[in-house]
Amino acid sequence: MNLKNKYLWFLIVVLVGYGLFEYYRPKPLDWNATYANKDKIPFGTQAFFELLPDVFKNQPITVLREPVYNHLTEGKLPERSTYLFVNRSFEVDGNDYRELLRYAKRGNTVFVSAYYFSDTLMKALGVKAELKEFSMRDTTLNMNFVNPAFRKVGGYVFSQDDGRNYFSIKNPRNVVVLARNARKEPIFLSIKYGEGTFYLHTLPLALTNYYVLRAPTSDFAFKSMSYLPLQPIYWDEYQKQGRFGENEQSLLRYVMSQPALKWAYYLTLFGLVLFAVFAGKRTQRVIPIVTAPANTSLEFVQTIGQMYFQQGNHAQIAQQKIKHLMAYVASRFYLKTNTIDEDFLETLAKKSGFPRSEINTLFGEIEKAEKSVRLSEYGLLHLNKLIENFYEATR
Repeated sequence: MNLKNKYLWFLIVVLVGYGLFEYYRPKPLDWNATYANKDKIPFGTQAFFELLPDVFKNQPITVLREPVYNHLTEGKLPERSTYLFVNRSFEVDGNDYRELLRYAKRGNTVFVSAYYFSDTLMKALGVKAELKEFSMRDTTLNMNFVNPAFRKVGGYVFSQDDGRNYFSIKNPRNVVVLARNARKEPIFLSIKYGEGTFYLHTLPLALTNYYVLRAPTSDFAFKSMSYLPLQPIYWDEYQKQGRFGENEQSLLRYVMSQPALKWAYYLTLFGLVLFAVFAGKRTQRVIPIVTAPANTSLEFVQTIGQMYFQQGNHAQIAQQKIKHLMAYVASRFYLKTNTIDEDFLETLAKKSGFPRSEINTLFGEIEKAEKSVRLSEYGLLHLNKLIENFYEATR
């Protein structure tokens, strides 16, 4: 065996050895908060999810991988049920939140445990999700239930939670505080809505594997669940894992779920882009210069204007100028020009960046011109100057 082959075999052995080392070495613990019911990592919710049948005495529990709107409008629902969300951020669009309100109003239950909440839903329920400035002291903040039967001596401490978020109650009429932090701020609410109830909870970490399986905090999650009625449960995974389940994964979705494959995919795309850029420069044929079509509409307006001006019809010229201005405003700033009122003027000032005082002057002159049967040459020239100033500042 020559020297060259020895080096080659040495390189192969090193690469194989490194690959085996990477494959078999212990994986570092993943502390990401996924709240997914399939995850065994500290901040997944597999343990909590698997214990739910015992808590709800074998009521059916259905995992959903579709938007709220689709589930509540496309399928047949039981007479009473509970929709349960455990997320870092609870965000719903207009259709979702309206259907969720209708769902609760008909006598159903909605439980949402999240760090951040949708403002639209909070406004409808008369509460607000607040967030304090960070303080290291808040990581040792005690949490406890209001109900004496559920209170724990010394309270509950969730050291991985920064203790910054809580609720402020805008409309206390239908709101019951179920748990507070040591600052006496509400962290768990019951809100009556129609015939149903919303339960809002700011401690999703309390429902994760790490705290459900630890003796000092394990009962917090199940005491929280004890407020919910015994009825079928819909567990939402759509907001955490998307629409498709593991059996419905596309090839690309699987690739993106594996860090090594994901980076290989990105590198391939990057290489293809580089190839397209450099190869394209060498093979691209000359692109001919095409002259843009001439815009004759402005020349037509000028010709008509000259004709009216020669006839001394200043009011008609002003009308044409105003029509052209309104068409410009509608196409340039996407505003309806049917009604000129304070809201229109304020919106136009914001979108165009033109001073509000000058907009008031311009539309004041337009109003005078529209009311005038006969308009002087000076009035026409003054109006034209204001319009031209607006064009120059906004184009």
